[in-house]
Amino acid sequence: MVNLSLYSVKAVLLLDAEGNRVLTKYYGSEYSNLKEQKAFEKGLFDKTKRAQGEVILYDNQVVLYRSNIDIFFYVVGSIEENELILLSMLNAFYDAVSTLLRFQVEKRSILDNLDLVVLCLDETVDGGIILETDANAIANRVSKPRLDVVDIPLSEQTLMQAYKTAKDRFASQLLR
Repeated sequence: MVNLSLYSVKAVLLLDAEGNRVLTKYYGSEYSNLKEQKAFEKGLFDKTKRAQGEVILYDNQVVLYRSNIDIFFYVVGSIEENELILLSMLNAFYDAVSTLLRFQVEKRSILDNLDLVVLCLDETVDGGIILETDANAIANRVSKPRLDVVDIPLSEQTLMQAYKTAKDRFASQLLR
């Protein structure tokens, strides 16, 4: 029988290069206590730390993963789940995090901006249901509107904005 449930994600994990938790979110009651979760994460990391693929079957579940410098992103779904849907969710989450962290996806920057990463995950998946697969939409919902005009090119700023930008940059250079 075909699984027609909206609950397609069982867990989203971010593990560091040693297999330690950076961020984990389990949906459902399959791994209800910390001991089971840690055992699952350790076994999953041991199986994927040297692999070069994107998808594996582990513990009778489909696991899609993606690694960067010192961080591993995992999405866990049931064995009947469509891998392409899970992959689009994983890519959207990763790309949104990458955009928010200015393309420096590593453990240190994730820990420094953990609030944004958690909000990004909450905008992507809620209770195991995939809400959004567009990375730009996720990043726009999560990011705060910028009050400064540092990123606006000088040619597009008004005279007062350009003066304030130059003044702020000059002051920051003097304080160094």
